[in-house]
Amino acid sequence: MNTLKTWILMGVLTVILVLFGRLIGGTHGMLIFLVISVLMNFIGYWMSGTVAIMMTGSRPVSEQELPEVYAIVRRLADRANLPMPEIYLTPSPQPNAFATGRNPRHAKVAVTEGILQALSWRELEGVLAHEMAHIKNRDILISSMAAMLAGVITSLADMLQWVMWFGMGNRDERDNGSVIAEVVMMILAPIAATIIQLAISRTREFKADATGARLVGDPNPLADALERLEAYAHHIPAGVSPAASHLFIVNPLRGESLINLFRTHPPTAERVRRLRNMRVLG
Repeated sequence: MNTLKTWILMGVLTVILVLFGRLIGGTHGMLIFLVISVLMNFIGYWMSGTVAIMMTGSRPVSEQELPEVYAIVRRLADRANLPMPEIYLTPSPQPNAFATGRNPRHAKVAVTEGILQALSWRELEGVLAHEMAHIKNRDILISSMAAMLAGVITSLADMLQWVMWFGMGNRDERDNGSVIAEVVMMILAPIAATIIQLAISRTREFKADATGARLVGDPNPLADALERLEAYAHHIPAGVSPAASHLFIVNPLRGESLINLFRTHPPTAERVRRLRNMRVLG
């Protein structure tokens, strides 16, 4: 199913780019953006994880920098029979984490600076087990592709605004063009959010929670961590793009604009309730 959704996202990206090219450049623009769409789909499939990392401003860290994180992830990777992923640090004070990549052999796990100070090592293990579960369940490609697609759509909306602004002659025409561009952006933003919501099932979070709890052998560390992360998300800004918000273990946009549009996470309270109700693990 994730493979099918990935191909659908590629098709959607192609249609959007070609239509955008038609809007700004007619038939010639369509041909140019068709070529661009082929290139973007190639990049999206082979480098979507790298694009997601770039969107969040994360940087690779060595084992010498984060030895405890490496030790936890290596232990979880062995339990899940997965290759050791690359480890990244996201420059955000909000405690959070995510996984991305094309497949388990090219997986990347990122933790924010804030999470290293906010959680105990046991709680952090629960969070990292959740991210390793996404890798094991092969959720990461579709998530990374959705992030890239949403980023492209919002970038096109911004580009359209500038084209309409500078493409108009006098001030009145520019004002009219700005109004039109704003209307177009109001249309495109929900489209981007809807595409992500259709591509990313909320059930994947429940499944990753359960799989992660089994990797740790106890659901309580992840349940405790989710409660703490939810509380922090309400008070500490994340500073990440809404297009990448679905990648994180909890929604990083609490209290920020577009939160409802880009809401792809199930309620944290329900996730915690299910974890608390888990009994036999293994």
